[in-house]
Amino acid sequence: MNARQPAFIAATRSARLRQMLVSNELEFMMEAHNGLSARIVREAGFKAIWGSGLAISAQYGVRDNNEASWTQVVDTLEFMADASDLPILLDGDTGYGNFNNVRRLVRKLEQRGIAGVCIEDKQFPKTNSFINGEAQPLADMDEFCGKIKAGKDSQSDENFSIVARVEALIAGWGMDEALRRAEAYRQAGADAILIHSKLSRPDEILEFAREWAGRGPLVIVPTKYYSTPTEVFREAGISTVIWANHLIRAATSAMQAVAKEIHSSETLVNVEDSIAAVNEIFRLQDADEYSEAEDRYLSSGRAAGAAVVLAASRGKGLEAVTEDRPKVMLPIAGKPLLRWLVDAFKKQGVNDITVVGGYRADAIDTAGIKLVVNEQHAQTGELASLACALDRVALDRVAQDKLTGDTVISYGDLLFRSYILRDLVESEAAFSVVVDSSLTDTENASVRDFAWCSAGDDRGLFGNKVLLRHVSSGQHASAAIASQAPHGRWVGLLNVREAGRERLQAVMSRLRARADFASLDMPELLNALIEAGESIEVQYVHGHWRGVNDLDDFRRAGDFAHGQAPFAATTGNAAKSTTNATNGATR
Repeated sequence: MNARQPAFIAATRSARLRQMLVSNELEFMMEAHNGLSARIVREAGFKAIWGSGLAISAQYGVRDNNEASWTQVVDTLEFMADASDLPILLDGDTGYGNFNNVRRLVRKLEQRGIAGVCIEDKQFPKTNSFINGEAQPLADMDEFCGKIKAGKDSQSDENFSIVARVEALIAGWGMDEALRRAEAYRQAGADAILIHSKLSRPDEILEFAREWAGRGPLVIVPTKYYSTPTEVFREAGISTVIWANHLIRAATSAMQAVAKEIHSSETLVNVEDSIAAVNEIFRLQDADEYSEAEDRYLSSGRAAGAAVVLAASRGKGLEAVTEDRPKVMLPIAGKPLLRWLVDAFKKQGVNDITVVGGYRADAIDTAGIKLVVNEQHAQTGELASLACALDRVALDRVAQDKLTGDTVISYGDLLFRSYILRDLVESEAAFSVVVDSSLTDTENASVRDFAWCSAGDDRGLFGNKVLLRHVSSGQHASAAIASQAPHGRWVGLLNVREAGRERLQAVMSRLRARADFASLDMPELLNALIEAGESIEVQYVHGHWRGVNDLDDFRRAGDFAHGQAPFAATTGNAAKSTTNATNGATR
């Protein structure tokens, strides 16, 4: 009587493996040896994975002689089970010891979601069957039956499968011994019999199948007799075919060829088009899922922020020190001005940083940033540079299919204490700016960007919403509010939340249509946003920042930067620089 039962719907991995073993259809398993290959097997369409002992030991670089411990094998299987939802049948060699080892192995495999184990009737430690197979001793039949019984008694999942592998044909003990052992293993509780042969023809296998006569599921590994048409196995009543080692062999030959080519040619150009793209590796690693999880779980669900740094100018008043570099590359307390700014952004989790260069853009250190060059920097103002950056950011995000996220727009010559940027990026307003209420002297010719707000800085009260009303482009306000004293000075930081991104682009589009767009600077953008009905919230500060616009600012910037170091003294010039921050008229 054929032990195979009608197919049924199975949910768990172990139940799906059992369904394959008892199916009336010929089923197939493909070898895998790590998480990546397990995912490849699943994507190829296979229904189950063979956890090959040969392949797993090979990927460790050791022999298939139980040199990889059973715990190392089980750890590898855990990665494979995580990478693929397919049932895995482990090539468990001899069970890694006696009946007690088999009991513990079954429990540990079930804990990791492995669907079954195949054990072979040789002695521990084993040697691969194709290496002097005739000289390898077989286990005592009764002892091996005890291993099967111990494994079956230890399983908690009724569908966990134990496949008994018969090595009598490999060892040269003959057909009668192979059949005798197979029947004993079946009666001991084995869920299937794997009959193995080293011949290049399937004669032994087919003879065994005829004599076996369907007493239970029969599994084969046609590594040596690979040219046999698969239909022959189907007609013989074989239950499952295992393609046992072909992914590790394919990977080995490919790695050998690529390594040899790169070594001999000393270039990648000859191999890059014929190997998997890096993005394909990312895909197989499920990198997209991680990015989606980042959006859900990090920063309260807020999409990753970006920054645009306007750094195209040489700097008026700094010509003596900027002959071979732009202002943003001037050294401040041991590192370039731009690096202070980039480090400040990264400290707040803003890692997507676009810097707009112009003058001597070739001297800008591009580590950790994307560089965009305003080729017309000498004839254009800040908004032309901003337009270059916004166009680049939009293209990058379209390419990434991520039209989300907040953006900080910053002048490139700023130093500030970390809380200023932290509070700015945490603002929930669509638009927000930083205004220094300590700077209101409109007679100071070196100061620009005065700000008029809906209320002054009442430093004794917190939580009151203050809105920006106007920012001057020079020393004086527009005629509409010329009679009022400014409430402070805009320091050069604007945060645009995701909700305001498209509205900013719309205002920029209207400004770009103006004939004088090339001469416009950032205050014109802020004022245009206000005129368009947008609310721009104000974050007041009282010093704690510095701009670098002339040689005097350059000298004092080092004191300010040193004051940001841990346990640094804040006396003398450093303390003075935190309250008397100034910024010139050019960027």
